[in-house]
Amino acid sequence: MRNIARCYNEHAIKVTDSYCSGPKNHVYLSPNLIPSIQNVVTCLYKVKLYTEKQFFIKITWCSLLEQGLSISISDYPCSSSKFNKNFKKIDKVKGSKTIECFNSIFNILWDLSSAIYEAGPEPINGFYIKVLVNSEVGLVLGDMEQEIELENSISNVGMARFTLVSRSEHFSGSCIFATKVKFCDSGKCHDILIKCTGDDIFKNSALYVTIDKKNVIQVKRLQWNFRGNQTIFLDGLLIDMMWDAHDWLFNSKSGFAMFMFRTRSGLDSRLWLEEKNLQQKEQEKVGFSLLICASKNPD
Repeated sequence: MRNIARCYNEHAIKVTDSYCSGPKNHVYLSPNLIPSIQNVVTCLYKVKLYTEKQFFIKITWCSLLEQGLSISISDYPCSSSKFNKNFKKIDKVKGSKTIECFNSIFNILWDLSSAIYEAGPEPINGFYIKVLVNSEVGLVLGDMEQEIELENSISNVGMARFTLVSRSEHFSGSCIFATKVKFCDSGKCHDILIKCTGDDIFKNSALYVTIDKKNVIQVKRLQWNFRGNQTIFLDGLLIDMMWDAHDWLFNSKSGFAMFMFRTRSGLDSRLWLEEKNLQQKEQEKVGFSLLICASKNPD
């Protein structure tokens, strides 16, 4: 995403709450339209232990061939090389694994035997994933969360603090991308729907973004405005929405469209950071980002 970030600066268009909460009957998308297929979901969690030591745990759900799960770990600050080094693919629906890295022992326990899925590769219930770091519970996902927290309170096992830092989703197939997301822990879960229209890329091509069935962004002449950004005010947060549809429009066989939603850490923070400080600032920043990557081909 760094190459896209160079394209923009502070000149975002602010969208007010009144704009986001427009007429309820003003929805661009018909419920009969079929959204694209969600193939891959990757969630990045930041874990802070009782000892103040910090780690990043990446959970990836994939359904390109069959339902699958992989887990990778990095210490703070993180890098792609560290994640690749400790990549673990989960082949069984239930079990445990132990990883020794970064002077710590990670015990991973999971149970997907009763997992229930909808359209995507990520289960909605009937599962759990638990990661212990040096016997301290670092990450808990799924239906067993409340039971595990109760067990920890009884046995006095330490419970780390974990936060969802970013979420990325890969879609393929059509021109409609639908997902659900929470931009902050105290906010509600929002329905996001993105639609690209136009039978010909040079005629009537447009981009529409709706949140909770309300239109928030409309971009006409997408063939000329294939890159851009706007700002949405939602749940008391400034959320920058950025899109890059150039390769998706002009290289239909292998091109991708990318859409990013990112919360700002403060009202005065800059939309995009200087490249030399980008990696460091991203890791220090308290916020959340959602990346949607879309291709026209199902594979």
